[in-house]
Parts: sequence; structure tokens; C-alpha cells
Amino acid sequence: MGCTSCSTGSKPGGCKSNGDCSSDRCGKLDVFDWLSNFEQPKNGKAQIVEVRFKNERKEYFINSNHLSLRIGDKVVVSAKSGYDLGMITLTGELVRIQMEKKKIKEDACLEVLRKADEKDLEIWNKAIEREKELLIDARRLSRSLLLEMKISDIEMQGDNSKATFYYTAETRIDFRQLIRDFATKFKTRIEMRQIGYRQETAKIGGIGSCGRELCCSSWLTDFRSVSTSAARYQQLSINPQKLAGQCGKLKCCLNFELDSYLDAIKKMPSANTSLQTEDGKAQCVKIDVFKKEMWFATQGNFNWIKFSTDKVREYLELNKKGEKLPSLETLAKQNAEIEIPEYSDILEDNIQRFEVDKQKNSRSKNKNRKKQNPQNLNSVGQNTQPQKPLKNQNEAQGVAGVKTNQTPGTNPNKKRNFKRRKPRPGGNQNPTKS
Repeated sequence: MGCTSCSTGSKPGGCKSNGDCSSDRCGKLDVFDWLSNFEQPKNGKAQIVEVRFKNERKEYFINSNHLSLRIGDKVVVSAKSGYDLGMITLTGELVRIQMEKKKIKEDACLEVLRKADEKDLEIWNKAIEREKELLIDARRLSRSLLLEMKISDIEMQGDNSKATFYYTAETRIDFRQLIRDFATKFKTRIEMRQIGYRQETAKIGGIGSCGRELCCSSWLTDFRSVSTSAARYQQLSINPQKLAGQCGKLKCCLNFELDSYLDAIKKMPSANTSLQTEDGKAQCVKIDVFKKEMWFATQGNFNWIKFSTDKVREYLELNKKGEKLPSLETLAKQNAEIEIPEYSDILEDNIQRFEVDKQKNSRSKNKNRKKQNPQNLNSVGQNTQPQKPLKNQNEAQGVAGVKTNQTPGTNPNKKRNFKRRKPRPGGNQNPTKS
């Protein structure tokens, strides 16, 4: 959305009407000049250029003075009253092709007067700065007169002598008093121009539900009618909130893929197809155009059964012969038995491939455990049996082969003789003297 790709080479801060290329003109309705690399005939070079003004407004002018003009140049062009200033967006032979497409005759084109100088650009920038202020005041005046209209945008002429007001309204509006008030307050000539809701959205711009810039404000110029049948052919739910764009009308993109859907639907059985089964009449309830699948259900049964379009044609041929089909569940089972699995080389594969995977997984788990607990790794020559953690120092002494029956409160470092004397046979032979 930036203006860095224009010929000025400047870097404005986004699309906030502060670019040097012009106001509200960042990449709107640009046409790629695919004839730029071809040499034009010297005598047959087209002297008509395409000039773009605010938003999507483009007009064609004759370069009668044979000026050296390139894409991105600011030029002063003649208007019905006074002059206007715009930017050249297309030159060469491609301009004639665009004029034939839009059915514009050369006799109706005005002339390019000169290239814009500093004085022209200064007047033009002052006119652009007035637009926002005029828009706020114009809306306030229209509300005071209780007019059922919405002023969408204002475009000032390059010489700051005329203001064009674009508005939308559902009914015809008598704005004669409004024009008098505008002329008294703004001190300029006033022109009121009614536009549709789609044209309003194209002027304002925005981001669509797809996350991209609106088609009408970036490249779409012809607004074709869109009907709800386009949504039905594409199997979309008729939800106005999802199908409507920012203009309140049906989205223009509903027509983009409509032809592809219509071609695919022609190769399929009708959506109103019904099958005669033993359980009764089975009606088509859903179709998938590009997968070539159809769903059927009998009356009172909410279980939808899916069939391919080729199978549906076979069943219809049987019904034409007067044969009734089995139940939908039976037909579905028959189709499931006939289906061939996609993987057919299972006999050539290794039967033990799943066991090998399990062994690999167990080895990787053991490696992960060792990495997580490096203290459990024993050096070479030590016992590989896992040992229980020692609770206290007494158990540590017991490991060495010494029994520790130590009473609480005693010195743990004191050595004790645990060897008991055996009693002598015959009792005490050395009695104590009395």
C-alpha cells in the first residue's frame, strides 16, 4: 500500500494521503504497460495519454503540444471551466486499446496544457488540504436540512475553483438549498454527483473478508450484477451477512468461479435426482461438484449415504429398467467391498517392521534416561545394580558390614567393642573377697 514504487522515489508513511504521487492514489487501478518494451512506429505513435485524478477517476487527453511525457509526471490539463492537475498513468499505443475498451472517442478528449511547475503544485496541495475540512462541514449542513443522503467524498479541482461532492441516496434529493449553503460557506463552484453504493466503496477503499484490498478499489472497473443463484450453484449457504460485501450488495467475487462450477455441474446428474429403493424414494440432499460425489437419504432417515456420480448413473439406469435398488445401507456396503485399497504392496514389505520400530523406540528411551540422570552412570568394574539412596549416616556404616545399633544421644564417632565375652564353664572360679 506504499507509494515507494512511483517515479518520485519518496517514502511516505503509508496511504494517509501524504504521498508525493497524489492524494488517495496509491496503486489504484494501475494498468501494466505490456507494450513498453516494444518500439513504437515513429509516425504512428499515439499522442493520447491517460491521466488519473483522485481515487479511481481516469480521463484521456491529447498531447497536442508534443510534450515529452512519462508515467508519473504531473501535468496540467484543460477542464470544462479552468484547469485541473493529475498524474500520467499510461502512454503509448496501449492508451488506444483502453479507449476502445471503454468506448471513448478521440473527439471527446481535451488537451494537455503543460507540465506542472512548483506554483501549480502549491495550489494543488492547498486544494487537497481543504477536502477533509469541506467534507465535515458538508455533512453537517446536509444533516441540518434533514436530507436523506450521505456525502461520501469530495474532490477539489487542481486550480482550487471547483468542488465536486459525491453522494449516495436511495431516493431523489432536492438539494437546491444545500447548494446555496455550500456556495455561501465554501466560496467556490459546487457540483453534486450521485454514485452507487459500489462506486462509493471503490472510492473509499478498504480490506475485504479475504484479508486483501477490495477488488473494486484496486483493479475491478466493471460492476456486473450478482444474483443469489451464483451462491446456490457454488453450494454456499444463503447467509446475507457472509455473502454481502462492504457496500451492502452481494460480493463481486461470487462471479469469478461461477463458470467453472457451471461447467462441472453440467457433467453431473441433476441435484433433484431421486433413486427408487426398497425402503422408498431416496432424494439427493447434497452434492460435491469437484469431488463428483452425491449424498442421498430416504424420507424420515437422517443418515446420509455418499455415492460417486458414476454409481448414481448406474442406479438411474437400473431404475429406468424398472428395477428397485436395495436399501442405501446395503448399496454402501457393496461399494465398500468393491473398493481397492490404495496400498497394494503389503506382501512385499517386511513383516517385522513394526517390531524393529519398537526396539528402536526402547533404545532411544534408554538413552534419554541416561542423559537426564548422569549420576546413575557407574564406572567400569562397579556394581551395575541400581542402589537405593542412603537415608542417613548409620545406613552408610551398615553398608561396610558393621551393625549400627546406636542409641540416640550418643557420640557417633566413638568406637565400641561389639565382641561379647563368653561365660566360663563352671561358673565364677574367682569369687570376690569379702
